[in-house]
Amino acid sequence: MSQTQIQPQAQPLKFEKPDEGEETARADLYGLLATLLYAPPPQALLDTIGSAQAQGEGVLERAWAELVAACRGAQAEPVRAEYEQLFVGVGKPEVMLYGSYYLSGFLMEKPLVELRDDLARLGLQRSETMVESEDHLAALCEVMRYLIASDDPVHANLATQKSFFAAHMQPWVGECCRALAAHPSTSFYRPVAALAQAFFDVEMQAFDMA
Repeated sequence: MSQTQIQPQAQPLKFEKPDEGEETARADLYGLLATLLYAPPPQALLDTIGSAQAQGEGVLERAWAELVAACRGAQAEPVRAEYEQLFVGVGKPEVMLYGSYYLSGFLMEKPLVELRDDLARLGLQRSETMVESEDHLAALCEVMRYLIASDDPVHANLATQKSFFAAHMQPWVGECCRALAAHPSTSFYRPVAALAQAFFDVEMQAFDMA
């Protein structure tokens, strides 16, 4: 089985449009969250999001509008400083983005081993250039983007997406988003957390009905 490497990368922003399918919109949003959570966004991405359309009355649409508003006029350097304060820092990050931490209380524990086993079964492996472990929220969003967008029928099916999300994201992503949104130093990343929370809630509801 061929091995596909996992590494969140900046993607051209393509939020849902009337002529785009729901699956494309899902993949795009997972890709955007992966990009925003993996590293501080460059100025070009902030400007692109800030110039995007924002309309609709649903929870997800309102969360998207808040992120668009936050990106209008945002400067990359303060956003980078906030990212490093929240997610990097010296010693333990102020906000953890790793599944093992929420599931076991420690990093690099059994949940990561189980995740790696599932990734191997999917023919996926961590890129050598990726500095974060596979249970980083950005990496998991990138896996979901791949599972939705892949042309491989073994991967691009709802059952595989549902199984992966239920096992490796659903038990902890809500707690992670709430921790990020509530942190007193969060400014730009508060609407990112709100968008992620709203999107994950929609995903959970959709998977429950599948």
